Amino acid sequence: MTDDALPSTTGPDADGGSTRRRREAIRKRVTDEGFVRIKDLAAAHDVSAMTIHRDLDELQSTGWLRKVRGGATAEPSASYHGDVRHRRQAMAAEKHALAAAAAGLVGAGATVMIDESTTALELARLLPGRGPVTVITNFLAAVNALTGEPGVDLIALGGAYYPAYDAFLGLRTTEAIRSLRADLLFMSTTAITNGQCYHQSQETVAVKRALMDSADRRVLLADHSKFTKNGLFQLAPLTDFDLVIVDAATPESEVEAQRARGVRLHVLGRDGAPSWPAPTDR
Repeated sequence: MTDDALPSTTGPDADGGSTRRRREAIRKRVTDEGFVRIKDLAAAHDVSAMTIHRDLDELQSTGWLRKVRGGATAEPSASYHGDVRHRRQAMAAEKHALAAAAAGLVGAGATVMIDESTTALELARLLPGRGPVTVITNFLAAVNALTGEPGVDLIALGGAYYPAYDAFLGLRTTEAIRSLRADLLFMSTTAITNGQCYHQSQETVAVKRALMDSADRRVLLADHSKFTKNGLFQLAPLTDFDLVIVDAATPESEVEAQRARGVRLHVLGRDGAPSWPAPTDR
């Protein structure tokens, strides 16, 4: 499966191949052009504007684009964070720094879970150097990056494949996670508001909660842009993590506010190398 896999087809006009092909064509055009008007899409496909509205609703629900007044866009915003291609490009230097710091927490022989975040993908690429390790993930990009790497025992979590996230999500994925146990979980989040993590997808939240429940220690990796974004579905408070690592550009006011809430926060470039805090009851 690749990032070019076709979107799902649901809804009242789910007539099989034609709807599927039209939605794939719309998805590609919006991604390539950045913004496309509904009237132009309707004319191009010789369908009604209402049909295009349904197509855009479906593509938005699966994370491919953002429906806006008069059309659709693939550009990230405060409430829409782009498909996996856009997310890989955003805050790349910060993600690499967070991953490099997190890698120092992984000891030989550890069992590590990583989520479908592009920050965790940066960490995945560093794990072969920390081996031998066992890596458990639902992120196809991470599976591909680690396949065949010496010193890495890889457990790929299956389930329903979501192309926009390049990840496996859903009930089967959560069931697979709950049958496993890991020493460490490294994950990221879409948005942080008032000390709470948020995401745009209920399926993503369900899988991340299962990952958190199945790990002895949990680490959140969050670049400073997460504090400026919004999400729809609440995941967990920052205090549920044993360690939250943020980059040096995180505003001091935000750092102080989170620490006042009891968050175990580590700021890159200010606090030295990350280390585990003294054990406390959650």
